Amino acid sequence: MANDMINDIFSGQPNLSTTERAVSVALGLGIAAAAAQPRPNKILSLLALVVGVGLAVRGATGHCAVKAAADHL
Repeated sequence: MANDMINDIFSGQPNLSTTERAVSVALGLGIAAAAAQPRPNKILSLLALVVGVGLAVRGATGHCAVKAAADHL
């Protein structure tokens, strides 16, 4: 099951431009770094970390599942 999820995340043709990829990686790493700072609300820090990593992975792979789904509508 975990292998299927990993394949779903990393599979697919790149559908992001170079600019979109660079912005996603930069914002993702910035959000993840900000989430690593000690904060009183651990849930929001964890949520920010997940969002940041998601953006960084989106930029690194060049594939956005949301954009691919929107293109098929």
